[in-house]
Amino acid sequence: MDITTFIQQMVNGFSLGSMYALIAIGYTMVYGVLRLINFAHGDIMMVGAFLGYTFISILGLPFPIAVLLAVVLSALAGIITDKIAYKPLRDAPRISLLITAIGISFFLENAFTVFAGGVPRAFPVPEYMENIFTVANITFSVSSIMVPAVTLFLLVGILFVLYRTKYGMAIRALSFDIKTVNLMGIDANMIISIVFALGSALAAVGGIFWVVNYPSVEPMMGVLVGLKAFAAAVVGGIGSVTGAVLGGFIIGFTEVVVIAFWPELGGFKDAFAFIFLIFVLIFKPTGIMGEDLEKSRF
Repeated sequence: MDITTFIQQMVNGFSLGSMYALIAIGYTMVYGVLRLINFAHGDIMMVGAFLGYTFISILGLPFPIAVLLAVVLSALAGIITDKIAYKPLRDAPRISLLITAIGISFFLENAFTVFAGGVPRAFPVPEYMENIFTVANITFSVSSIMVPAVTLFLLVGILFVLYRTKYGMAIRALSFDIKTVNLMGIDANMIISIVFALGSALAAVGGIFWVVNYPSVEPMMGVLVGLKAFAAAVVGGIGSVTGAVLGGFIIGFTEVVVIAFWPELGGFKDAFAFIFLIFVLIFKPTGIMGEDLEKSRF
């Protein structure tokens, strides 16, 4: 493999990893606050993609407005999910929350299958997102540049919220002790809703970018993507926002590079993300940037 091909694969991996990173941030934030692996998170990504499809194809809205509406409604869906499914179980054993999360995942998948049908639908990608240009024999598309740029911008925004705002301070305090936060006069349930809203909004952005690059929407699209994003969060260090982004890039690079070096293994590309996860957990169980969560979170 020559250097040009290698750099081209790095560009592709960076774009793919950015989409995993956007979804992984939601996993790690919810886990940091509630110690909950929200397995319905990948399906929120699917909801965001379907909303974008509906606003563009059916209602004929411009792409930027459709994306904004999809993100806002996905954030609202995250809040509603927390209020209905998770809030009543705040004091229940963690296994109850985990089973509920799996139930919500199945509910969303089957609900969209019933109402939208199980047949994949072509996503109407704006023409300007498909524009391609070449620099030094390296091919770029507008989406391959936009996705990493938006991911890094949103990462900076999330870190700003966490470390430079009162709500961020409340989120970090909540991740240590919910009862103490309540005693200090902070509405813990409201802060948890904010966490779900932020995570769901990022998942929606990731979902829309996903269907821009792989233009097909269907109810089960969030299952494997969500699992890979969860693997990314664990690889980077579950509970670390920066680690989730790093893990997303690593998983994306792993998939692309494996296919580039060993094309005959292309059918097994999905397995390599989880093989890499196993190796990371063997040598560093807390993940690459993970720390003892009793000492540091986010």
